[in-house]
Amino acid sequence: MKFTLMPIAAALLAAFTSTTVLAEETVETNNVNADAIAAENMAVDQQTAVEMLTDGWEVSGYGSMNYRSNTDFQSFDSELGKPDYRSAGTSGKSANQVEFVVKKKTAFSNGVKSDFVVRAEYGNGDSYYYSSPGAEKTNTVAQFEIKEAYVALANLPYFGEGTEIWAGRRYFNRAAGILTGEFWKQSSGMGAGFETTLSNENKMGIAVISADPEAGNGINWANPDFQPARPIDGKRSTVHSLDLYYYNVKALGGSFDFDTKIMKRADEVLTKDQAKDGYGFAVTYNRDYYGLDGWTQTALAYGHGMASNRGVNFGQWSGDWLKDSESWFATSYGVLNINDRWQMGSELTYWAPQDMNWGATGNGKDKVTRFIAAVRPTYKVNNNFRLEMTGSYAVEKVNGNNWGREDNATDFYSLELAPVFTVNADYFGRPQIKPYVTWVATSDVKAADAIGITDKNKKDQFVFGIQAEVWF
Repeated sequence: MKFTLMPIAAALLAAFTSTTVLAEETVETNNVNADAIAAENMAVDQQTAVEMLTDGWEVSGYGSMNYRSNTDFQSFDSELGKPDYRSAGTSGKSANQVEFVVKKKTAFSNGVKSDFVVRAEYGNGDSYYYSSPGAEKTNTVAQFEIKEAYVALANLPYFGEGTEIWAGRRYFNRAAGILTGEFWKQSSGMGAGFETTLSNENKMGIAVISADPEAGNGINWANPDFQPARPIDGKRSTVHSLDLYYYNVKALGGSFDFDTKIMKRADEVLTKDQAKDGYGFAVTYNRDYYGLDGWTQTALAYGHGMASNRGVNFGQWSGDWLKDSESWFATSYGVLNINDRWQMGSELTYWAPQDMNWGATGNGKDKVTRFIAAVRPTYKVNNNFRLEMTGSYAVEKVNGNNWGREDNATDFYSLELAPVFTVNADYFGRPQIKPYVTWVATSDVKAADAIGITDKNKKDQFVFGIQAEVWF
């Protein structure tokens, strides 16, 4: 009997051995993490001695579906000057912008907490109206993309309670104007950071963020004629930002946030005038609405070299500045609660970049001063309906190159009226559906094209639309 079984046993042993080798080769060939596979097959009590107390998911996000047309009942691609502080209102060009943030939150018995955060986005910057022919696109503009993916660990015992470390791709420490919608402060890219909360509730941190100007071909969709600088030899030229911040310093009836960013570029440069480094800082003051009921955020920022984009606005765009570029930036915005029926949002913003590489000649000699004043009073008719009015005035002065305009100073105007159907008639009540009519105008007909007025040889235009918007 044993002589009969031995060949069978030998065959089984050979088969097992070959299968094991094949599995190992397959794992290696497909770049699968063998440790992760082993952990999945291990009993939970064998994986760790730390007990998991809570484990769950949080989902949040944003949606804006903007159905708008000009007087020819045509969809169009312009944002009517909004990104350049020339107008305010419901003028974003994204027809269908959807954003989801999924957060995996876990807490352990040793006090450590972990977050895994993924932000996915679709349609940001795409103004076309798609039907359903199957696949919507043959290009790669504003398709479904992962914009954030990072892990954060808090309260590690050797760092102490109130500390956090993180690593991955992130939109970090962002702030935006309430009516222009422009992010004036952020660090966007791959990186890592450390943050701690002090006993007086101040938050202090340091982070390193990096971005490749060449990523996604480095195409500036907002202005295809002026592209981010790329090295002549085609090599990468990664830009970096060292972020230092100290937040929530109580003083003068509010709190102060302090940001400093030191930026550096890899050794490749396009020209001898291209910025290789830079620095910027910002001071932000948070309080009520200038002594009244509500809230405001007021900031002053300076940037030099690579940090000339409002001092503390770092990302893929930071590689397109000159070594002598600099700018001052000031903004103040917020919401006033007037009474039970009336609220008002407002924004004042000033930005003065100089020695940039923007103008038609691309000679880096332009100095631009931009200022906008915008207000949005709203009236609550009842809990589910409000009336909203938005008005703005902006002036843009250009020295060194008039950009083809008649004068070096151009005025911009916008007015908007909208009835708002909503589940909550508060200023920030969402979800909502908002029909609107917007009028935009400029003092210089040669500047009309710059803000996207489609009526040729005219200084003004009406836009009609219905926007559906939700935050969750």
